Amino acid sequence: MNNNEVTKSSTNTDNVPLGNVYVMTHSFFSDVVRIGCTPEDPINYAKSLSVKTIGEYSVAFSLQCSNPCKVKKQIKAYLKAQEYTKEFYQVPAEVAAKLLRRETLKIPSLTAL
Repeated sequence: MNNNEVTKSSTNTDNVPLGNVYVMTHSFFSDVVRIGCTPEDPINYAKSLSVKTIGEYSVAFSLQCSNPCKVKKQIKAYLKAQEYTKEFYQVPAEVAAKLLRRETLKIPSLTAL
């Protein structure tokens, strides 16, 4: 995977018809999670992000679904008050995962990790 693919996955996500919404943790931040969407496998995506940073990302929860970016936007709307910076939220990973599970009642999901 080259840098353009990673950038495309993380920034041009509004038109992803099928993909994954993820909650990632980082080894340096115990109370901050990253919430996003990607057409890639979220575990592979976490590995590609870890190569570019100090420390490691790991997937706490992911959900494969249709229109994952719409799901991500809904989750982010719920967490707006707890936004730390852009895609990072100061919320326990379990809370973010619970919100994603709740959204599965509203969207057609394919699998959950």
